[in-house]
Amino acid sequence: MDVGTISIVHVLGLIILLAIGMPLGLASAFLALVVLVMKFEPTLLTDPWCYLWVECEGLRIPGMITARPGTGVLYILEQKPFDLMTEYVLLSVPLFIFMAALLERSGIAKEMYNSLNFWLSRTRGGIAVVTSIMAVIMAAMSGIIGGEVVLLGLIALPQMLRLGYNQNLAIGTICASGSLGTMIPPSIVLIIYGLITETSIKALFTGAFIPGFMLASFIIIYILVRVNLDPKQAPLPEERIREDLREMGTANSPERAILETELKILESQPKGFQKLGLFGAFLSLLFSGAAGLLLARVLYFTVTGQNVLDEGEDDILWGMPYHIPYIAGFLVFCLALAVFVFGRERCRHGWSEGKGLVPPFTVIGVVLGSIYGGVTGITEAAGMGALAVFIIAATRGEASVDLIWDSLMRTLRSTGTIIWVTIGAAALAGAYTLAGGPTFIANMIVGSDMPTMLVLLTMMVILLFMGAFMDWVGIVLLIIPVFLPIVKRLPIEEIGFIGQLDPKNVSVWFGVLFCMNMQVSFLSPPFGPAAFYLKSVAPPHISLTDIFRGFLPFICIQILALSVLLAWPSIVEILI
Repeated sequence: MDVGTISIVHVLGLIILLAIGMPLGLASAFLALVVLVMKFEPTLLTDPWCYLWVECEGLRIPGMITARPGTGVLYILEQKPFDLMTEYVLLSVPLFIFMAALLERSGIAKEMYNSLNFWLSRTRGGIAVVTSIMAVIMAAMSGIIGGEVVLLGLIALPQMLRLGYNQNLAIGTICASGSLGTMIPPSIVLIIYGLITETSIKALFTGAFIPGFMLASFIIIYILVRVNLDPKQAPLPEERIREDLREMGTANSPERAILETELKILESQPKGFQKLGLFGAFLSLLFSGAAGLLLARVLYFTVTGQNVLDEGEDDILWGMPYHIPYIAGFLVFCLALAVFVFGRERCRHGWSEGKGLVPPFTVIGVVLGSIYGGVTGITEAAGMGALAVFIIAATRGEASVDLIWDSLMRTLRSTGTIIWVTIGAAALAGAYTLAGGPTFIANMIVGSDMPTMLVLLTMMVILLFMGAFMDWVGIVLLIIPVFLPIVKRLPIEEIGFIGQLDPKNVSVWFGVLFCMNMQVSFLSPPFGPAAFYLKSVAPPHISLTDIFRGFLPFICIQILALSVLLAWPSIVEILI
């Protein structure tokens, strides 16, 4: 049977099976078998009775499927999943999920939120900005989105609604910011993409830094512009309290006494340059600690001779002997700022308000620092991050058997879902490749004389459409192996409008572009997973329709960021 017919059956079959509720992993595995039969022994479908009652002389292809059971093309159904499951880097997925589960169930995130809220509470829209910044930090810690949306929904949504924030603004901020885990390293989406396409995961992480933070900055800028154009969208805390007091009148009541106490506390908090001085004092202490650790590290490397390199080896990042004067000088400078400029009392107050940020930054330093510092690989960094979160929780008195058990159960459920989808989709991808599908589609598109950017736009539309109905794991396993070879065959000078992409970084750029596309899929109706994550913890009066309505401006922001990445592909090479 020709590959064109097989491709049509492949797509329609997948849509139908998903529409009737069959799990993606099972649907993919079933279609993998159908694709192999259609390509290598179609008589099993067109004339199955001949295998039972009559001789199929001249109809069967000996040795392909039925002539010699246990041999032939069916081997691909085992080989592709086995090859993928035995990838060492895949172990990082459950470790990152476990780390995110520990974060969600400990008080680390709540304390981080309180610290950020102190610094930005007097800014209009400050709580929404705090929510976005917190999502970026959590994304840099674990790279998981489901737990982030749920956690932000539990912590930030009640606070924003209580202070009178616009409901659509609060919902969109939480879900759009909570989905940043797909873009900001260490993203699990990038890890799976790297495994499937054999692209350097470290290069993917590096290339995704600037686009990820660009998207986060777009969200924050939109929030600030929106609330300043319409201040009623995000009242300041004291404005909301004064309004509530006016509505209560002059009668004394316990509720009025509580609001008056809250107003006095808010009015007594530092403002303007006072708060800026406290923040400077906190940063000077934070940077002093980081510089001290770096100095101890480079001194240890120097004493033990670990930074004596052979010819051709790259320098250790901030770990060479010539780095010692720079690190020591920076340490002295930060200590001088803390002691002589800000003073002991300001440093003490600043540290008490900002110390909630120290554990998250520590975990980020452990995970990303160990990767980019050349200390470990991705998998070991994930394990070290999970251990760091557990140690921090233990020092805070939050470690318990229940915490570990609940985190392990969530890790098992989430990893099991990803693994089963991966097995089925890998089998289908292998079968379709063996049938010649990717080559057929690549030749069809490249031979159509479509402009390069039109080809890329068509791919983006297909990914956006599939993302509205299918999980990202299935998309990266089923569609990326088809699309990436086509992208590599496109004229490199015609990709984008700004800058020139290096041909060796095409896979990295397309991976980051794919992750940006998946950002939109997490919010896209009818099956945007972020909506269902938030609905599980939202107040009863907030419906799914309300949630999807709140997504609309943020989807436009994501499409804007996607357009920037399409027009300026070399943005991913800035840090590589």
